[in-house]
Parts: sequence; C-alpha cells; structure tokens
Amino acid sequence: MDKNVQGIGQQLSTSDLLQGKSKTAKTEGKDFGDVLKETLNEVNELQKEGQKAMSDIATGQVKDLHQAAIAIDKAELSMKMMLEVRNKAINAYKEILRTQI
Repeated sequence: MDKNVQGIGQQLSTSDLLQGKSKTAKTEGKDFGDVLKETLNEVNELQKEGQKAMSDIATGQVKDLHQAAIAIDKAELSMKMMLEVRNKAINAYKEILRTQI
C-alpha cells in the first residue's frame, strides 16, 4: 500500500500521481463525476500511448526504447490505480448497503 496518502480534499489525476504532482487548486470546486471523467480520459490516453509504444517496439519503429518502456509502465500503473479506485468504491458501496438505519 502507498505510504504517501493524500488528504481527502486533494484530488489528483493519474498522470499527476505518476509524476508526483498535486493539483488541489485546479480541481477545487468540481463535481466528483467531472473529476472521475477527466481521470478516466487521462487513463485512456495513457493506455493509447502505451499501446502505440508496444506496437512501435513490435514493428521495430521505436526511436527511443527507454521512452517506450516508460510509456508502457505509465499505462500499466494508471490502469492498476484505476482498478484499485474502482475496487475501493465498490467496497464502500457494499459497506453502505450493509449499514442499518
């Protein structure tokens, strides 16, 4: 588990987490749904870049192997993070359903 846990008020995008940046001021005042959509779009873009890097490696068109490997790793890490966020959201939803009123 990541030991660098951010506060509840800080909303970070996937690429910012991978780069170690904080964007609290940029996302302040946005709906959770909007932030989630933006983050999903960023993950999608990273996945596309990773797929392109893999196809460039496979076809021998890669110019910088190091940058291609970084793009693939970013895509993998962003997907893993989104899956963990999804799992946490599902677990929170199930916990709310178990709560007795």
